[in-house]
Amino acid sequence: MNITVYCGSTPGNREIYRQEAAALGRWIGEQGHTLVYGGSNTGMMGAVADAVLAAGGQVIGVIPDVEMIKKRRHPGLTEVIFTDTVSERRSRMIELGDAFIALPGGIGTLDEMTEVISLSQLEIIRKPIIFFNTEGYYEPMRQVLEHIVQNEFGKESYFAQVIFSNDLKVIEEKIKEK
Repeated sequence: MNITVYCGSTPGNREIYRQEAAALGRWIGEQGHTLVYGGSNTGMMGAVADAVLAAGGQVIGVIPDVEMIKKRRHPGLTEVIFTDTVSERRSRMIELGDAFIALPGGIGTLDEMTEVISLSQLEIIRKPIIFFNTEGYYEPMRQVLEHIVQNEFGKESYFAQVIFSNDLKVIEEKIKEK
């Protein structure tokens, strides 16, 4: 199974973020899944990719034609897919993914995950969408989704594929529902 992971190219300000990225990466590799991600060797991206590779897993990096991003290309990638733009990168990562997981990250991570949620809401994709909720990092996002439903700008069914958890057993079960 291809698991698309969105996350920061920086490590954040807490060691737990990197540790849990590595735990997720180990799990992906040990379960025989393939990581699909942005291709960087830095920050959260590097931590998850390094762990997948160390566990014997496959890693696909999707890299747009952006010099800053190309310079951070992970040297151990199993496969590299180059795209012309960041938009094409997002589309390709969605096409490849059988499940989507967001580790802590910034605006780019939120942009990618909201696109996946939007496509799910439109029933273009019906795949697991997981916010890896390290120490409550994504609680504000959970509140935003609840706020959307409470104010009738969306229905609970729109977010049926979305879970918030950092428990790998819960995540595994959600992925198996696919």
